[in-house]
Amino acid sequence: MPLIRPASLCPLQFPNPSPLHFSRPKPWFAVVKAAGSVSARPSRRAAPKSRDASEAAGSVSTRPRRRAAPKSRDASEAAELVRVVLQKSGDGKEPLVVTLSKFVRVVRTEHCFLLFEELGKRDNWLQCLEVFRWMQKQRWYIADNGIYSKLISVMGKKGQTRMAMWLFSEMRNSGCRPDTSVYNALITAHLHSRDKSKALAKAIGYFEKMKGIERCRPNIVTYNILLRAFAQAGDVKQVETLFKDLDESIISPDVYTYNGVMDAYGKNGMLKEMEAVLLRMKSSQCKPDSITFNLLIDAYGRRQVFDKMEQVFKSLLRSKEKPTLPTFNSMITNYGKARLKEKAEHVLKKMVDLGFKPSYITYECLMTTYGYCDCVSKAREIFDEMVSTQKEIQISTLNAMLEAYCMNGLPHEADQLLDYSIKRNFVETCTLSIRVINVASGAIWSRSGTFFSCLL
Repeated sequence: MPLIRPASLCPLQFPNPSPLHFSRPKPWFAVVKAAGSVSARPSRRAAPKSRDASEAAGSVSTRPRRRAAPKSRDASEAAELVRVVLQKSGDGKEPLVVTLSKFVRVVRTEHCFLLFEELGKRDNWLQCLEVFRWMQKQRWYIADNGIYSKLISVMGKKGQTRMAMWLFSEMRNSGCRPDTSVYNALITAHLHSRDKSKALAKAIGYFEKMKGIERCRPNIVTYNILLRAFAQAGDVKQVETLFKDLDESIISPDVYTYNGVMDAYGKNGMLKEMEAVLLRMKSSQCKPDSITFNLLIDAYGRRQVFDKMEQVFKSLLRSKEKPTLPTFNSMITNYGKARLKEKAEHVLKKMVDLGFKPSYITYECLMTTYGYCDCVSKAREIFDEMVSTQKEIQISTLNAMLEAYCMNGLPHEADQLLDYSIKRNFVETCTLSIRVINVASGAIWSRSGTFFSCLL
């Protein structure tokens, strides 16, 4: 019996095909109905003739084979569908799962992944679980490590460690076996918890457990997560242990690995050790990124080694990498702590000249600089300008101005600013007793009554 194949799969060539014009098929969102339902059923086509049948009939279609849609277009259409779903369910119009049910013919796993990301950004982690339960009821749903890994990651970022652990148990009960990516997500979830010492101990426990499971062996992502966490905690000894463990494995370090180790040394003022890692990084043909430059600038700035800090900044400007807002904020802060006001102001000017728009954090750094340099009036000018131009004042901005007053022994002005901020509804109020300590002079400003908890 001859093998029958569709004619569209046969690469037939013709000398002079007639010019044909085809219209691009409309994306799914072009057919969204007013009621919110989407017609996902494709138009029914006649079954393609076999090659033998086409040749016997003496006619062969000159229609070219349809190309697969580019991934970028698929991704944009998926993102558009998610946007429509969130828009229709927003503002309490209707439950999210009700909206999803209207789009049930087109919603698939990739759309739910995007929903998890968007809901996570909006702190709607409970809705992530609702979407997950909705997924499990669909005929196309297949339990997958990727789904659980994504959900565990979202829960961890929102500080929902217990929920992340529940999802891990749920995954195992569903028949999925955890792999490296799941354990990486679980480690990250624990590291977002408030009790950092307990979280780090848990992370190391999972790391050791992973070594004993074939399909869960630590990869470079695992090492990078742990190196960054212990670097932020200032635990240089554990960073060195992890780096040595990585050296003894078959895994090669990448730029994130080197950044984590250098950050640990830099935050602890161990500049020689940091420079040694930098040399090793260069010798392994691993190119530094903007984070590498930023952590070097910050490390030299903290130790007030400004000649090297400026040298790194010049190297950054000459490289393919570009400075970021943290680059300038770090330089302004460290110049300010050294009472080099003119240098800090020059950095701000350079920043604007390069086309960067200062953020509220940049202005806070400048206010702190003026506080160190006995220029409280200039700090207040910046604060008043931010009040007049911004819709919302951050708590950290108010803290920076209060700190500038306290550093210069001006508790009365700080008290007046507090009253002014409460009257302008800059902060949520509550009744408590608090002390703002002036580190510079050792004076203590006590304030009982209406205050805000963020200064605690």
